[in-house]
Amino acid sequence: MRIISGLYKGRRITAPKKLPVRPTTDMAKEALFNILNNTYYFDDISVLDLFAGIGSISYEFASRGTTNITCVDQELGCTKFISETAQAFEMPLQVIKSDVFKFLEQTTMKATIIFADPPYAFPVEAFSKIPQLVFQNDLLEDDGLLIVEHSKHTDLSDLEHYNYSKSYGGNMFSFFSKPETETAE
Repeated sequence: MRIISGLYKGRRITAPKKLPVRPTTDMAKEALFNILNNTYYFDDISVLDLFAGIGSISYEFASRGTTNITCVDQELGCTKFISETAQAFEMPLQVIKSDVFKFLEQTTMKATIIFADPPYAFPVEAFSKIPQLVFQNDLLEDDGLLIVEHSKHTDLSDLEHYNYSKSYGGNMFSFFSKPETETAE
């Protein structure tokens, strides 16, 4: 995996093989950040990276100037790897080891972008809990986006606050927002 753009552009990050992760592909990550680049100034936003894995998405935000980034994952190996990598690159990442659903139930933290990359094998019911908890607990800023990465075989279009999806190979990104900022794509 490599960092696509910004201060750390081109840096390769190799996670230990024993970690149970499936990092976002470089192609999908580049496409996602092209979308976000047209909407946000990265140094003005806050990011919550759920099911952070090895931190691929968080490193990309940090490389592009985002300084308020929180990574949440329940796997100790993942949170340790993110912390060590962030320290080595001097990236401002806050890393929290927690079950994501428990974290969403308890936190009062708001973010401009909430990115969730749960295991693709999750049933739709588990995927649906993510936007449900984010919007029920008002964790998204008014101009913010919840982005859920999932397999092209998972359809989230019936979920509340859903806006649109983009497909990149076998990866899908579904975008959700508060009703007053919803736009058709």
